[in-house]
Amino acid sequence: MTRTRPARRRKMRERQLAAEESRVIVPVVVPDAAAAAFKFSNSLSSSESPPDEGVSAVPELFSFGLQRGSHSYGVQPLGNMFLNASNCNVRNVGLGSLQVLPDVLLLDIFGYLGSKDLGRLALVSKAFYVFAHQDSLWRTVVLENFTGELAFKGCWKSTFLASSLVPGFTGASHVPLKVTDFYSDYIFQSWLCASLEIKDEWLSTDNIERREAPSVEEFIRDFEELNKPVLLTGVLKSWPAVKKWDRPYLLNKAGDCAFTAGPINLKLNDYFAYADSVKEERPLYIFDSKFGEKAPQLAADYDIPVYFREDLFSILGNDRPDFRWLIAGPARSGSSFHIDPNSTSAWNAVVRGSKKWLLYPPEVVPPGVHPSPDGADVASPVSITEWFMNYYGVTQQRKEKPVECICREGEVVFVPRGWWHIVINLEDSIAVTQNYVSRRNLLNVLEFLNRPNSKELVSGTMDRVNLYEKFRSKYEQLFPGSIESLQQQAEARKLQNQKACMWDTITDVKTGGFKFGFS
Repeated sequence: MTRTRPARRRKMRERQLAAEESRVIVPVVVPDAAAAAFKFSNSLSSSESPPDEGVSAVPELFSFGLQRGSHSYGVQPLGNMFLNASNCNVRNVGLGSLQVLPDVLLLDIFGYLGSKDLGRLALVSKAFYVFAHQDSLWRTVVLENFTGELAFKGCWKSTFLASSLVPGFTGASHVPLKVTDFYSDYIFQSWLCASLEIKDEWLSTDNIERREAPSVEEFIRDFEELNKPVLLTGVLKSWPAVKKWDRPYLLNKAGDCAFTAGPINLKLNDYFAYADSVKEERPLYIFDSKFGEKAPQLAADYDIPVYFREDLFSILGNDRPDFRWLIAGPARSGSSFHIDPNSTSAWNAVVRGSKKWLLYPPEVVPPGVHPSPDGADVASPVSITEWFMNYYGVTQQRKEKPVECICREGEVVFVPRGWWHIVINLEDSIAVTQNYVSRRNLLNVLEFLNRPNSKELVSGTMDRVNLYEKFRSKYEQLFPGSIESLQQQAEARKLQNQKACMWDTITDVKTGGFKFGFS
């Protein structure tokens, strides 16, 4: 089942519901009760002893390549109910009249509850106990009440209990109770995505073009002008970051700096502690556009590769949109399918770890992705792992194959403007990325900024409405006549391409050769 993310809850609800009509159900049904996909465990510790006959050990799934055992609360995929002689789903019994609502909607509603109400809800029935203990709900509670310190305890419920939000609490950490006969594809898949090992088949294709330290002229001719991605090697040898950026160095230089991680600003030492123990579907990851101001030493540890130094947005000074980011996260973190902001191109340099990239050209919408007609919003699977689990196989069957690669330490990926891309960290990773505008991309950026709905499309600046006028007028002041020259060059290339296409069609249908008009 593909679950869509409520990125802008009110605006996207109708499109989310439309996307859910095409959801993919994960085939996690065991055809034979004796199949090796399940093993039974009766080794519950005393701390996990059930309070009543409805809580007990449940089958543990291991044939999917899981990094941990069964679901913490005993949730199983709906198809497994057919293996149960009682054919009873505790979910429906415990929810009563609410059983008709889909789980995604129930969790959406419960997401508006505070900690006390979630605690009360968990006492209503076994079904409500499972729903009220979904870690995503407690993550929301902790992050919405975040005060600057985070001592992550392995799950968000335990983190909440140990935080200042529960003053004076001295009890033990939360111990989940496993509920028998609770079946839900939606809830199970969230756990499955957090537990599933990254598959070898997701990593086997590497079809991006690689170049070792090409000249600037070669890069422009072969990639930037063609709007074509490339993986560059041997271009970060001069970076101090490549030699220095291990954890002790980063903690020494920036341990007390609070970097943007999801909806909060988190101290780097707290983030590393979180990343070491997190086991959730969508881990928080650092994506900070102000890291250079917060930790100037980190910004001094790298310089812009020579291919990307023409950045025309720089003429705006402090009025330019956000353009550089420090990126850090554990395995499974990363970014779901998106197009980089403001029609800019980008480069992404891996300093530590490795990343799997998958890219589609602007005219090809990736499978499982549902952009709005105006491009302002995108509905996609909740997590990156979910997309790979449900849709990666589809990419191998489609005619339009994606560009794929694994980018490792010391390598750089060039992302041309307009290209869809998804990135998943394969291990603890640290990277630097920047977006830029060169003369090869200037006309596209100006067109994007001048669209009628630019207020919804432009990002990274407080002045979305006036960015076009500011940028164009400043550029024309510094480079008079340049825009007209670029427009003429673009028209000439367009005309040349049209002539080439027409010439290619003038062939002899019998011989396949050129057909001349001689008698």
